[in-house]
Amino acid sequence: MSVYLNNAATTWPKPECVAEAMAVFLSRGGANLARGSSSERDMGTLNSVLDCRMRLASFFNGHEGGDPRYVTFCSNITEALNIVLRGFLKPGMKVLTTSMEHNAVMRPLRRLEKDGVEVTLAGSHRDGRMDVEDLKDKLSKGSFDLMVMSHASNVCGTIQPLEEAAALCREAGVPLVLDTAQTAGVLTIDVSSLEIAALCFTGHKGLMGPQGIGGIVWKPDFALKVEPLVTGGTGSYSHLETQPEDLPDKFESGTPNLPGIAGLNAALGWLETTGVKTIAAKEEETGACLLDGLKKLDGILLGGKQDMAGRLPVFSINVKNRDNGVLADRLSRAGFETRPGLHCAPSAHRTLGSFPEGSMRVSPGYFNTKAEIDAFLEALADAAGE
Repeated sequence: MSVYLNNAATTWPKPECVAEAMAVFLSRGGANLARGSSSERDMGTLNSVLDCRMRLASFFNGHEGGDPRYVTFCSNITEALNIVLRGFLKPGMKVLTTSMEHNAVMRPLRRLEKDGVEVTLAGSHRDGRMDVEDLKDKLSKGSFDLMVMSHASNVCGTIQPLEEAAALCREAGVPLVLDTAQTAGVLTIDVSSLEIAALCFTGHKGLMGPQGIGGIVWKPDFALKVEPLVTGGTGSYSHLETQPEDLPDKFESGTPNLPGIAGLNAALGWLETTGVKTIAAKEEETGACLLDGLKKLDGILLGGKQDMAGRLPVFSINVKNRDNGVLADRLSRAGFETRPGLHCAPSAHRTLGSFPEGSMRVSPGYFNTKAEIDAFLEALADAAGE
């Protein structure tokens, strides 16, 4: 038996259409993007990429009526965040973030801090929820150039009050950059209404696509202020030796992950058919079943929120007097896949009170069943009691 409970790292299994679309691209298509003639093969690649951009622009209700030009692709959300943060922030600028961030945000900021960018952290409550009053106070007193935040914690699943944060940023005139690693495909996000400057996404988690594909949904005027991290061939404006300013070309030098885009496009089609609300409801039901069982076990320490309100089914677990890595290994031998440690988020663990030991993270997904959750709880009870 093998039960996958590590969907916060990457969703699995994927819808069957994802692998099929990637295989079809490699076996029957395979042309590079904008590096050929107008053959059927070349146009097939062009149309596939454009279709995926259009789906993403519509999915997130992107700016300018969901204009696909303002969706750019890269390899993952870490690269997307680096493109935005390192392309926009300059020495002397001030950036605001939260204490619950993943290292995909914290490490670029700490690197920029060495170059003279001032980094300020807004506080969070012990359950992982952003302290809105502290955010409001900092925005009112400081002249910040940028705000960057995750939509939900990868450690404990706490969903941040995005609408409140976005409203405060708009009022203060501070562009908001959003990390949607845990929420894209699970929660509805309206880029246009929230006036998000840059939404960074990855394809391999809630969007149900393959690894190696991610991107950014831009607010056009903000994109103009960001310098590209990589420059080079774009398949366009070949008479120029300077980088094009037009999107999406500005941020897409080199050959993109075309099989990954084909897979993501198929996954988006599956999401459209299945429905984000349907997926969220199924995952909440599974999460509630797991949470109820965890509360009945002796010696279980649960980080973050203690109910399902305002959270994803991502659980941070410790057992009294047990190393979480040893516990995870014991459960792995019993057939249950989890993730122990600090989850690339030391600041979040400090906020939750689980630093430096970390925790064992359990994150069921859409395809998990109640029977699997029941079996996991039984195995956890056995492992905890040893």
